Order: sequence, then structure tokens, then C-alpha cells
Amino acid sequence: MANLASLLDTLETELRRLSLWSDVPPSPEALASTAPFAVDQLTLPQWLQWIYIQRLRALLDADRPLPHGALVKPYADQYFDQQPQLAAQKLLEVIDRIDAFLGRPAQYAQGA
Repeated sequence: MANLASLLDTLETELRRLSLWSDVPPSPEALASTAPFAVDQLTLPQWLQWIYIQRLRALLDADRPLPHGALVKPYADQYFDQQPQLAAQKLLEVIDRIDAFLGRPAQYAQGA
């Protein structure tokens, strides 16, 4: 199984390939959102770039415990279903692999 750092690099690469990566960060208020996936302030690609990837890399760098039971793929499926112009299949596969690496909740593990 690929390690998490490699999966995060691949996730970044896919976001860049789809032109969903930004050099301009969201406002501090947007980044401080407490809503799941910061849906009230950020798009999914923004959340992946500025919160998810950053936090997971920080945990890895600090040798801290990783979250268990992350489940981003269902939200990503829903988001990209509304963006049919984007060829996001590989991005979705990477998100699914990260979910699997972090340990899916039991009710979702059957499809793993």
C-alpha cells in the first residue's frame, strides 16, 4: 500500500491537473470554518488543498497520530457529480485510497 505522503502528493498533482489548485489562499475566516468540509466557506477543492492536505502533512511531519475513519469520498462523489465537465475519476480514486489508508468507518468498509 502506498504511504500517505505519496497519496497526498498524488492528490495535489490531480488537483493541479484539473486546474483546481490555487496560489491564493482563502480568507482566514473561511479557513476557520467549523462546518464539515467547511462547506459554508470553501469549495471541496479548496478544502482539500488548504485544510485536508495541510493538516495531514502537518500530522505526518510532527509524527502525530493520524485521524481514523475519515470518509471524504462520498462528499467528493457528490461534489464532482455536479461538475460533469471535470474528468475527476483519478482524483476520486486517490481520495478513496486515502480514505482506505486512514481506515473507513465499518459501515463503508464492505466496498473497499
